[in-house]
Amino acid sequence: MAAPVLTGRSDGRSQERILKRLAAELARPDKSVSRETTFTENVSIRGARLTTVRRWQPGTRVLVTFLRNGVRSEGRGAYCQCKERGDFAIGVGLFAQV
Repeated sequence: MAAPVLTGRSDGRSQERILKRLAAELARPDKSVSRETTFTENVSIRGARLTTVRRWQPGTRVLVTFLRNGVRSEGRGAYCQCKERGDFAIGVGLFAQV
């Protein structure tokens, strides 16, 4: 079982996140970009942090499909950070299961 990681935020909100690598697919609900198969770095009840090869703008609507169980959720990108290897990490707040 993955260990919970408590993360504090500058706005005072904290949320328990679980370090978990899950296969997922990232896409735009309007299909304006091609789908990308990727993995989560951590997950919580309200969102996930995923790796990606493209830069996503904060506020962009995102469709995340978890490949193991086929669950699809819609959300918004909260942030996109460039990583050392040249790829990106996107934080997605999930708000609706599709």
